[in-house]
Amino acid sequence: MERHRESPGPIVVLAGGVGAARFLRGLTRAVDPASLVVVGNTGDDLWWHGLYVAPDLDTVSYWLAGRADEERGWGIRGDSFIVQQALARLGQEEWFQVGDQDLATHLWRTTQLHAGVPLHAVTAELAQRLGVAVRILPMSDQPVTTRLVTENGDCHFQEYFVRDRFRPAVRKVYWTGLDSASPAPGIREAIARARAILIAPSNPVISIGPILRVPGMRALLEEAREKAVAVSPLIGGRAVKGPTVPLLEAVGVEADAAGVARLYQDIAAGFVIDRADAGQAASIRGLGYRVVAAETLLDDPANAARVAVAALGLAGERAAA
Repeated sequence: MERHRESPGPIVVLAGGVGAARFLRGLTRAVDPASLVVVGNTGDDLWWHGLYVAPDLDTVSYWLAGRADEERGWGIRGDSFIVQQALARLGQEEWFQVGDQDLATHLWRTTQLHAGVPLHAVTAELAQRLGVAVRILPMSDQPVTTRLVTENGDCHFQEYFVRDRFRPAVRKVYWTGLDSASPAPGIREAIARARAILIAPSNPVISIGPILRVPGMRALLEEAREKAVAVSPLIGGRAVKGPTVPLLEAVGVEADAAGVARLYQDIAAGFVIDRADAGQAASIRGLGYRVVAAETLLDDPANAARVAVAALGLAGERAAA
C-alpha cells in the first residue's frame, strides 16, 4: 500500500470502538501513524469494581498495539480471567468481563486519575507504553455518560449493550455530564490544523454522537467541514455487528446510508458508502457531499486500507506517486 504524501497538520479521526479500530488499522497502512490524532468516545466509560474502565479508548489502543483479541473484538488476546472468576465466587457482578491483563490497564489508569493526572495525559501515556505511535485523545477529560431509557427502565449504555445484549427496545438516548464537559486539551488545535478529518464507521448514536455533543466540538468541526469525510457504518442498511440500526431508529433516523449522511451533513463534505448502497449515492450528493462507493467491510486489513485511501481521496489527500 502506497503511503500518502506528508503535509503539515495531522489527520484527525473521530472514533468509537471495534469498527473504528479496524478502520484505523487500515489507515495506518496508508499514512504515517504518527500523523494521526484519534478523538475517542468516552460516553461508554464506567466504574467497575472501583476501577475506571474506558472501553473504546482501550479497544483502539489494543488494536493499534497489535494486542487485541480480534475474535472477541474486545480485550487482550490470550488474556486469562482468574480475577474475574474469583470476584464471581465472592458474589460480585460478573456481566462485564475484564481479563487479567486488561485489569492491569484499569488499575494503572485509576491510580493515575486518583493522583490527579487528567484523562488525556493518562491515555497518551498508556498508548506510549503500548508502543502506539498514534496520538489518542479522549473526547473530554470530564466524565460524560451515555444512558438509555429502555422498556426495562433507565440504564448505563454498557448495561444495555453487554448485560442485556441490546435486546430491550430503546425509547430514549441521553447523556449526563455535558454541562461540565469541554473538548480535551489538544483537540481544538488538532482540528484547526488538520489536513483531513475522518469520521470512522462507528455507531453514529452512541459512539460518534457523544463526541459531537461535547460543548464546542460540533462548532469546531463545522469550521473544518470541507476537509472532513465520514465513512458509513452500514452495508445494505445493516450493521456488521452491534445495535446501530435499532439505535438509529430509536432516535428517529432512517437506518440507511442516507440517514447517517444527514446526521453529519453540517460537519462533513465527503461520504464513503458501501457498494451495496450505491443506489443512494445521488441522494447523498444532493445533501452536499462528495461521494464514493467502496467495499467497506473492514475485517481484512488490506481492504480497510483501501477504504481509508478512498476517504482520504475525498478529503483531498492524494496517493503518493
